[in-house]
Amino acid sequence: MREESSLAEVLDLLSDEYARAILTETSVEPMSAKTLSERCDASLPTVYRRIDQLTDCGLLEERTRPRQDGNHHRVYSARLQRFAVELDDGEFTADLERRDDGREEDVADRFTRMWEDL
Repeated sequence: MREESSLAEVLDLLSDEYARAILTETSVEPMSAKTLSERCDASLPTVYRRIDQLTDCGLLEERTRPRQDGNHHRVYSARLQRFAVELDDGEFTADLERRDDGREEDVADRFTRMWEDL
């Protein structure tokens, strides 16, 4: 994941209705790609493409959650907190704030992280 994304990359992503919908939905609670597909009224391949782009720009975070049946699934959470663009003396500058990665992990996330480290 790149922490430094160009202004053009971020603006391009935020101009896309599906990318904005994914960020909006995942800012409330983590969601799977399937749930995002239903909520955003987008095909699953479209959702996965936007997830990849948003993750590459550091605007979306992926987590693995185990299920009670022993399988696991991936959920996504928005990392974008604030994005501002300013024009000063003929130059654009952008300020992008991401949510703190130090958020409290739930028990399932801690267990998954521990299991993956073994």
